[in-house]
Parts: sequence; C-alpha cells; structure tokens
Amino acid sequence: MAVTQKQLTFAREFNKRLATQDLFTKTRTFMKKMILTAVVLLSSVATFAQRAVGTVSLKPQVGVVGATMTEFEKTKMKVGFTAGAELEYQLSDIFSLSGGVMYAQQGVKFDTGGDFKIGNMKFEVKDAKTNLAYINVPLMANVYVVPGLAVKLGVQPAFAVDKDGTKAKGFDLAIPVGLSYEFANVVIDGRYNWGVTKVFDNFDAKNSVFQVTLGYKFDL
Repeated sequence: MAVTQKQLTFAREFNKRLATQDLFTKTRTFMKKMILTAVVLLSSVATFAQRAVGTVSLKPQVGVVGATMTEFEKTKMKVGFTAGAELEYQLSDIFSLSGGVMYAQQGVKFDTGGDFKIGNMKFEVKDAKTNLAYINVPLMANVYVVPGLAVKLGVQPAFAVDKDGTKAKGFDLAIPVGLSYEFANVVIDGRYNWGVTKVFDNFDAKNSVFQVTLGYKFDL
C-alpha cells in the first residue's frame, strides 16, 4: 500500500514532537539534578561552617604582621611574626565572643637606607629599625554575616616584652577590626590594629599594625 504525502507529513510532525518531548524531559531531568546538587552543597556548607550555640572552640594560629607607627616621617612597613591562640564562645547562630593571647613582633622601620659612594668606595646603609615585641590580648565580638565569614571588632590591651633599648611604654591599647573565613576548621584571619595610646611618653607616635594569621579550630 502506497504511503500518501499526508501520512508522511503526519509521521514527520509526530517524530518532531517525540524529539522535542525527549529533549524537554532530558533538560528537566538535568535541571532537577543541578538544583538538587546545589541544595545539597549549600546545605552541607551551611551545616559545616556554622557551629552550634554554646560551642567553645580553641584556635592556635600563626601569621605575619606589618607594623609601623604614626607621626614618624619616611617610614616603611616592618614585617614581623605573630603566634598564639584564641578561645571562642558561640552565643547565637550569628554572634560569638573570643579572647586570645598573641605574641607579636612590632615596631617601625625608617627609610634611611641606600647606597653611598665616597671616592672609589661604595657603602650600603640599611634601614634603621625599632624592634618592639608585645603580648597582645585581643577581646573580640564576631558577627557571622554568612556561614564561615565573620566581621570582627574589639579591644586589645598589650604588654611590651621587648623594648629594644628604647623608652617605650610597657602598656599599649589598640582597637582591632577585621574579617575571618573558616573552611574545614581552617581559619584565615585578617585584622588592622589601630593603636589608641602613645608608644612613648615624650612623643605622640601610636602603633599601626596589619596582621594575617592562619589557624585551626578545635571544639572543646
């Protein structure tokens, strides 16, 4: 029996519809899988990064500081070392309090170095430094704006343990402000410590310190 043109047209249209429905089904299935995967990932991140209310954690940490002082002219950032630990108490889903003890190499570097030539002789003069060291006690309020990411603000008393032969005061006070991010219990923390007290009695210089630390958080 011969196939008419009308039957051929109907067969083509039917096959097109089947192909379109098949593509739509595949697309819908793929989108469902993508959405489900995204929901699982987001849920796991939120669960993973957020600690239960009442949790107490300990975070040993090490890092680097970039220190200078206000009021001095022609200074450079002096790079130093910092290490210590912090305790954190989770007061609510988004708010916690922490306190720590950190050793920090601070001070100031003066831009006085350079190459000098006298006759045929060449001299290299290094930048002058004042190497101070403190035991810092940061007391911080932490607000978790999204899981794992915290905005920090607090107060930091400090006690000089190395004055480098200067008449630096034994006590210092700073206002630390910063951000931290936690992933898989590893925490990277960046802060600026704004000094509010004078380093020396006879001069109005104040500490100005940036610090970046890397720590690991344990639940107690």
